Amino acid sequence: MGQTLPKPALRPFLPDDAPVLAAIFTASIEQLTGDDYSEAQQQAWMEAAEDEEFGKHLASDLTLIATLEGSPVGFASLRGTDHIRMLYVHPAVSGQGIATMLVDALEKLAGGRGAKSLTVDASDTAKGFFAKRGYTAQQRNSVTINDEWLANTTMKKTLGAAP
Repeated sequence: MGQTLPKPALRPFLPDDAPVLAAIFTASIEQLTGDDYSEAQQQAWMEAAEDEEFGKHLASDLTLIATLEGSPVGFASLRGTDHIRMLYVHPAVSGQGIATMLVDALEKLAGGRGAKSLTVDASDTAKGFFAKRGYTAQQRNSVTINDEWLANTTMKKTLGAAP
């Protein structure tokens, strides 16, 4: 007989969530981005979670948390009405639809707030995920984080359009 897997749920960010979301952020970078970024780049990127601004950024954006059996397993944040600022899923649940659920919710919220399109600065690791959802590359970017250069791609999706 098959076992029923727990259903993921969404809830809003609370200030006390910052430490566990920082752990998801670092685990995601460390374990999922190694094919696209060097160890030095990953380390510089992960150091952002140690900054006290990390929790403030999550609180200032509309941040949703995906949970399994009440425990956070991923999060995504919407800056303003039309920019996905962060999307991170714990490696243990990668590929199980958590990121899809989070982005679906942000797209609906953005549309409800009047946004006609949504942008994201997608890491090289996440670029394929967003492309499958109908996001198209607009430009390549190089950002400096703690003296390391990291590349990403600004991608855009017109809301209401089928992927």
